[in-house]
Amino acid sequence: MKKKNIINLIKFHTEKNEIAFRNEAIEIAKYFENIGDHQLSSYVIGLLADANVFIPQNGNFSSDFMKLLEFNNEPLPLPTAISSDIRGIINAISHNAGINKFLFEGAPGTGKTETVKQISRIIERDLFIVEISELIDSKLGQTAKNIVAIFNDINRIPNPSKAIILFDELDALALDRINTNDLREMGRATSTLLKELDNLNQDVVLIATTNLFNKFDKALIRRFDAIVNFNRYTKEDLIDIAEVLFNSFQKKFKTIGRNIKMFRKILSIPKELPYPAELKNIIKTAIAFSDPDSEFDYLRRLMMALCGLESISTKDLRFQGFTVREIEIITGVSKSQVSRNTKEEIL
Repeated sequence: MKKKNIINLIKFHTEKNEIAFRNEAIEIAKYFENIGDHQLSSYVIGLLADANVFIPQNGNFSSDFMKLLEFNNEPLPLPTAISSDIRGIINAISHNAGINKFLFEGAPGTGKTETVKQISRIIERDLFIVEISELIDSKLGQTAKNIVAIFNDINRIPNPSKAIILFDELDALALDRINTNDLREMGRATSTLLKELDNLNQDVVLIATTNLFNKFDKALIRRFDAIVNFNRYTKEDLIDIAEVLFNSFQKKFKTIGRNIKMFRKILSIPKELPYPAELKNIIKTAIAFSDPDSEFDYLRRLMMALCGLESISTKDLRFQGFTVREIEIITGVSKSQVSRNTKEEIL
């Protein structure tokens, strides 16, 4: 046990971060278990149980591949097509409809993992994440053994109705077994994964995500009850999502001026907009880095980031169809000066 374990324990307690406190306490209990002090380990676990901050399945894993994931209450706007599918999944889980394996596929940044977090929050279930990359081992046959170990943990969860298992970025284990470029070891791993999915406890809800759906083994695809495509964003969807994100971030900065019309106009300039994760970072950075003495400086920064510009000229803005007043808002240059600059550029 390291000093940081004790420091973290105190820190999480003072912050009233129950999940982090519980995880840290369990790590300490595991340490005592590993050095042979079973009595002290049991005592720590017992204290957690008595304090009603311990969920049994979180401390009974034989492997270290599964961790409890924390999530926040940040907004996650989704297009109607995707949100409709998510409502269907929530309905199926809530009614124990016998549909328990779901695959979320789509490009990076489309909101797959964040959506799983929201599902867990909505139906009030703990979310356990399996980092697939940690299962892969260079030793012959070890990856397959790791897959068996993690499914043993999953199938032994005492209260499966209180948990969701997330297999994040399943790509590494989902290679096509008939691909001649595929390593034989990974082929065995994929075969093991197929077998374990077949034997998954029906009470366990498992959601996997992937960025490389077209590379998936067809047999693996058939193991999932439902597949949700997260690439279904129109440009208008992304502009609407950007507005929701802006409204969330703006509340934290009193110096930021609100001009949704200009905000949306700038977002309409690029031919294509980035997916939500990248869009979120662009908006957040534009607001956070903006000049506190200029309430609309974030608009200038937003346009530069979206259009790949190092600076913005009056000519650029006029070309994009901005009015003199709008140019004044973006640049902070007076309308009279904007008009003079425009005349000089024409001449």
